[in-house]
Amino acid sequence: MFDCRQMARRARAVLLAGIAGLTLSAAAAAAYPERPIRLIVPYPPGGATDVIGRVLAQEMTGALGQSVVVENRAGAAGNIGADQVAKANPDGYTLLMGALTSHAINAVLYADKVSYDIDKSFAPVSIVGTVPLVFVVNPQVPAKSLAEFIALAKSRPGAITMASAGNGSPQHLAAEMFKRVAGVDVLHVPYKGSGPAMTDLMGGQVMSMIETVPAAQGSVKGGKLRGLAVAAGARADALPEVPTTAEAGLPGFQVSSMFGIVAPAGTPAPVVDKLNQTLKRILAQPQVREALLRQGAVATWTSPADAAARIAAERRQWATVVAEAGVKPD
Repeated sequence: MFDCRQMARRARAVLLAGIAGLTLSAAAAAAYPERPIRLIVPYPPGGATDVIGRVLAQEMTGALGQSVVVENRAGAAGNIGADQVAKANPDGYTLLMGALTSHAINAVLYADKVSYDIDKSFAPVSIVGTVPLVFVVNPQVPAKSLAEFIALAKSRPGAITMASAGNGSPQHLAAEMFKRVAGVDVLHVPYKGSGPAMTDLMGGQVMSMIETVPAAQGSVKGGKLRGLAVAAGARADALPEVPTTAEAGLPGFQVSSMFGIVAPAGTPAPVVDKLNQTLKRILAQPQVREALLRQGAVATWTSPADAAARIAAERRQWATVVAEAGVKPD
């Protein structure tokens, strides 16, 4: 027989359990952190992700009152470290300093090899920085502007070479996007990293590249390469004389590498929020913004919800590019 009183008692029990859970979560967040935090960088020391992570870890240590220790867990294009965080205890004591653009690309291009779900395995804390890409050409290329470069490529279909840091890299997929947006046919030349690609570009073995501002800025300033346009909504502070793609006649083409901090999925929301607000204060500090800018990164802060939306949008964007261009993993 249906017992309303029994149902009411059960409902009250569930409600009280929920309230107790919220109280415990709030108390845990208030006490958090009570021990050192591991910030996993899924790449070797010295790269942009590592340097950005160390700048933030130092500031977070002071702000949170506990050591935030950077641990490099390199391998498999960042997937080893990311997987380690995805499987970690969701308590806020293991975080990922991720190159989120690369992780989003990996989730699409290496879907059968990536053991985590970029949309479901993490609780995003905040985007912390973006690094715009820039069109660069060898000075011998007869194009002084992006419009002239596009016209040159249209006049010589398949003859203009465009280097990248490797098949499936952000630089490669940016080139594939450029081909479709500009309606040109350029020849992709993949290298094993930005360094060899830039060396051959400066030597004239290849003609062009869409490269990150940090990697290209020294060569542009030194006259070894010509900067045509920065693929961002605003000019790069490191290359103020180089116009944006919109200013150069290619509106809507914006590509940057995105960096952020994420926690394992299931990390209590109060803990994520505490980390998020801590990063908000840190990223507003002039010395932190300057330190990131020296790496070519624009300090950026977002809410956890906005970070999740941007990661999902990044994955969708590259999924479309990979599908339309027929990009295959090596």
